[in-house]
This record gives sequence, structure tokens and C-alpha cells, in this order.
Amino acid sequence: MVTPVFPIPVDVGSATVAGPKQGQWTAAHWEALPDDGNRYEIIDGVLYMSTAPSAFHQYIIWQLVILLGAPAQQRNIAQGLFAPIGVFMPGCEPVQPDFVVVRRERLDIIRARRIFGVPDLIIEVLSPGSRDYDEGVKLAAYAEAGVPEYAVIDPAARLLRYHRLEQPGQFALPQSFNAADSLSFACLPGIPLLVGSLFEGAPDTTV
Repeated sequence: MVTPVFPIPVDVGSATVAGPKQGQWTAAHWEALPDDGNRYEIIDGVLYMSTAPSAFHQYIIWQLVILLGAPAQQRNIAQGLFAPIGVFMPGCEPVQPDFVVVRRERLDIIRARRIFGVPDLIIEVLSPGSRDYDEGVKLAAYAEAGVPEYAVIDPAARLLRYHRLEQPGQFALPQSFNAADSLSFACLPGIPLLVGSLFEGAPDTTV
């Protein structure tokens, strides 16, 4: 579940935190947030919070590390990283994507425990209640920031939806890939991904 959080102090366990008015959150405010197990992100000055993901969600991210991140590193093409890590881009200060890829020639954007710049690929894994956020708020924010490739994995439907930047601030219409399909990302040539392999072998497929 992802929800905007509101800027008033409350008891532990509530979906609100202390801070400025929505629309006025900054990276400095984010750095001061408590390490309470929640994931906090700021998009256009609005603070969003998501709670701990499911085991299936985490299994899919681990598969991304194995199937994309490891071969990319072994071939010295790129570096794959996964949440929690702050990614600071225009309008996103920061976001914490599930999985990101940064090409070898751009690894200098990874520094001081963060990513300061636009990754070559961002992948998000849907959780219950996060569809509007990942395919609405984040989709628009990532396009505006200039993310070249963005993919959303839908565990319930066993689908991957792929977005490629068509022009500044705008993704082309998405392409959908089901479990039987393979795709290759432009930033990871020669590393095909069979979508079904993201889900196979999971010990718990509860979404």
C-alpha cells in the first residue's frame, strides 16, 4: 500500500509523520525522516510512504538481481541496485525504486550512498494498492525526469509492462509481456529476460 503521508506528529503506527505541508517536502526533510521500516519518497514536493512488501515482491526483486544485475556486472555493462536506496532526479527528491540499472560509463552518478542522476532503467514491482502510484504518479514523474526505460512488473497477472521514453517528458505507449515472453532492455544488450522466470520457484506467491 502506498499513500501520501500528512505533516503532523502522531502515534507510532499511523500513516502520518511530522514535517512541512504537502508540496513543500525537500531532500533535506527526507534525510531527517526516521528509519522506521517504511519507505519514504518525495515526488514534486509530496511525501509518499509505502509499508513493508510481501515475500513474493522481494523474491521478484531478487530474481531481477540474478537475471539482470549479475550478468550485467559480470559482462562489465552496468550495475544493478535495489531498494532501499535514494535516487535523486529532477522532481524526485528522492524516490526509492525497487530495481535500477546504471550503465558502466555513468557509474559516477552513484556516490555518497545515493544515486544522483537518472538511471538507465528503473523497474517497479506492483504491490496491492500501488498500481495508481507506480503506473500513474511515478510513471509521469519518471518520464518528466527523463528515465530512458521504465518497466512495471505485475505479480498478480504475471505480466511486465515496458515503457520507453519517446520524447522529453513522455513515454511511448507501453508494451506488455506475459510469462511466456522474453524481452531485452536497450541498456542491457545481449541479456534477454524471460518474464516467467521472475515468478518461478517462489516459495510464497501471495500478492
